[in-house]
Parts: sequence; C-alpha cells; structure tokens
Amino acid sequence: MGKRHRATSADVAARAGVSRTTVSFVLNGRADSGIPEETRRRVLDAARELGYQPHGAARALAGGASHTIGLVLRQSPEQVAVDALLAETLWGIGSEARQGGYRVLVEPLSPSRGRYSDLVESQRVDGLIVSGPRVDDDELVSLVSDGFPIILQGSLPSLDAPSVDVDNRAGARTAVEHLLALGHRRIGCVTNAPLAYTAAAERLAGYRDALEHAGVAVDPRLIVEGAFDAGSGWSATAALLAAVPDVTALFVASDIVAFGALRALREAGRRVPADVSVVGFDDIPLASHFDPPLTTIRLPARALGAAAGRALVERLAGRGWSERTLLPTELVVRDSTAAAH
Repeated sequence: MGKRHRATSADVAARAGVSRTTVSFVLNGRADSGIPEETRRRVLDAARELGYQPHGAARALAGGASHTIGLVLRQSPEQVAVDALLAETLWGIGSEARQGGYRVLVEPLSPSRGRYSDLVESQRVDGLIVSGPRVDDDELVSLVSDGFPIILQGSLPSLDAPSVDVDNRAGARTAVEHLLALGHRRIGCVTNAPLAYTAAAERLAGYRDALEHAGVAVDPRLIVEGAFDAGSGWSATAALLAAVPDVTALFVASDIVAFGALRALREAGRRVPADVSVVGFDDIPLASHFDPPLTTIRLPARALGAAAGRALVERLAGRGWSERTLLPTELVVRDSTAAAH
C-alpha cells in the first residue's frame, strides 16, 4: 500500500477555491487580512475535511505582527545594483516607517523567478511596497484580491490597489516638447525598461503625446527598448542609429540608460549636442557631472519613497489613505540639448 498523501496548504486552497495566501491568512488567524467571513469558513471547512494541520512553528509565529514592511523591487539583483535612485527612495520610505514603528526589508524579486509567497506566508512582513509593477504580475493581483496590505510604487490601472507615483506620462511629454521647441523633428525614443513595466509604457505614451500634439508622425523605427542599465542603452541606440541615421535628438527614459546611449553616439561619431541632442529621465546624482551634463526630467525620489511609506503605515494602522498619489516632475536643462541645425 502506498504512503498516504499528507494534505498541504495547496490542497486546502484548491478545495476551497482560494489562493494559498488566503489559506495562510485564515489558518494563522490574521485579523488584519480583510478576508470575508464566507471565505474564511470555506477555508476552515476545507482544512477540516482534508485533515490539514499547519506547521506548529508557523502558527506560533503568526500570533503577532512582524513590525516590518517589505520593499519589493521587481527587478533582478543586477538591475537593482545600478538603480541610482534607490538610496534616496529608501531614505524616504525608512523615515516614514521608523515614525510608525516599522523596519524596512528590501527584496529584489526577478520577474522570471521571484515570488511574493516567501515573504507573505512566512509572516516576515506586515505589508508590502511593490516598486516597478508589471502588467503580467498575476501573483500580485492575487495578493491584492486577498486583501494583503500593498502600496504600489508605480501604477497598474487595472489593479484596485493604492499607488504612489510620479506623472511619468506628463514628464516624458515635457522632455519631448523641449526637443520639439529646439526645432527637432527626427526624435528617437529609448525606453527605460521593457514595456511590460507600466512606467516604461507611460513614458513612451508621453513621447507619442508630444509628437502627435505637434503634428509629427510617430515612426516606429525611432522607438527602441532599453532594459534598466547602460549596456541596454548602448545596444538599443546603436540599433536605432543603424535604422534611422538622420535622427537629430533622443529621449532616453532613464539617465542610466542614457549613459549607454551617449557612448553609442560617441562611437558613431555623433557629437552631443552639436549633432544629436539627448534628454534623460530621473535626474540621478551623476547626471549633472557627465560629459556633457545631461538635460533630464527630475524625479523626486525621496518624496516618492516617503509618500509610499506613509501610505502603507497609514493603511496598516487602519487609518484613511489616498488611493492614488501623483507627484510632479521637473525639466532640468543642461548641456546635452541644443537647437537643431
């Protein structure tokens, strides 16, 4: 006779028609989860029918809060390592977390491998700030549906979760309008990330808005995709120059990616800004010290982090919080842009 299968939380979830996170919340007695009574009873009935017994140590730990909030970065560790605004963002989150009596745990979660369940089901965090949400993040949708406290640093219009963000679309439009005002019409766009990231899609939309408002046709050959780091900016810009040699300006939706774009322009013999003007996005600390100093869109990283931290602390305390906070950006003009010849 084969060994009898011992019921797991996944079995309970399947029987009750809920996620494993919901099972964890119900069986660990999380009073702050907001799970409806009917759902809670369905999970308890399924556990009893299957004879499921949660791990004793996990139940013992579940009695109290961790007093920790998690900052989840939906990037690989390598991509996180080149995030020049992370320190400022953490400063803002940490200041608000400390005032609320919380610590901050930073967790890079690669979109291809990382899962939230290790943080949530182990009770290591009481709530999450998810930075860089993606439209294909099904696990995030499930967590929000289960009522777990989550603040998006970024936005997903299809997801009913509070969010804190900058106006990416308006900032990108301002950047391209600056180039148009200088007389440029062949303006390329190098995105900051793959378009599954909503911030990348929004910045591309702002680029399109500016061109369409000015009556300039959007040429798909002038749009190439970056992927967070300078290397991606270099290869994307090299491909763009090969396809459209007469480009006179670039909007690069990330300063780090723009550094790679500047290298590609230099290797192609294009002077900045004499031959090609370049506008970045973020205004990282190095932007003003590069050669040439980079015209860019300033993103208020510390204020953004503080707003996200404050929103999560307020939510965990059961107080009112804003469903959507949108911070403005600012054009900073330096030496990488000039009038078109």
